[in-house]
Amino acid sequence: MFPLLWVTSVTPVCLSEQTLHDGDRTLGEMSTVRRGLGILGGTFDPPHIGHIATAKAVFEALLLERVLLMVANEPWQKVGNRSLSAPEDRLAMTRAAVTGTDGLEASDLEIRRGGPTYTIDSLEELRLSNPDTDLFLILGADAAAGLESWHRSSELPALATLVIVERDGETRAEAPPEWSIRRVTMPRVDISSTHLRSFAARGTTLSPFVPEPVIAEIESRGLYGLDSS
Repeated sequence: MFPLLWVTSVTPVCLSEQTLHDGDRTLGEMSTVRRGLGILGGTFDPPHIGHIATAKAVFEALLLERVLLMVANEPWQKVGNRSLSAPEDRLAMTRAAVTGTDGLEASDLEIRRGGPTYTIDSLEELRLSNPDTDLFLILGADAAAGLESWHRSSELPALATLVIVERDGETRAEAPPEWSIRRVTMPRVDISSTHLRSFAARGTTLSPFVPEPVIAEIESRGLYGLDSS
């Protein structure tokens, strides 16, 4: 069994690179108006409580209007490494995961676009459809450290602010200096989609690591060897 911190509520700490130098600003002087659109990309195969806790932590810390859980169509980093569930199945699970959660929304933008999934294409499309909205690209520390290897990586900073989500106990992650950066810290949730697919293969319950509506979707679609019969 992998250790898990069950997150029922998250009290994140958000520090911008600028705020670190603005010692005269107080929380009372900061705006409480929600603005901005967060983008948390992934395969979500399956989505789990760690994904939801991360999205919710950023939504609350940065006072965003929404956070999109962007379901990848063909993730370039994972194609050929293992078989993926169909994009439509992963989208259905992600929609089930965010149902009833304020501020979180599953997005099919990358699935509708088709082909290989590159973050630059998604940010450009979101910028065109939301010209007056600030975009916030949400990444974990490991992903943030590898940004320079991404497709057209030098063009990304002009399109979005980078949000690095750091778990308690992690080493502070650095990103290329051209990025505008916000940091959100949250409790560690030691579970992954890889663990959960392994659980399903062994017949181990996915609860409470996967929300019940997602488990119902998995069983109805016969994913990971599970079915509702």
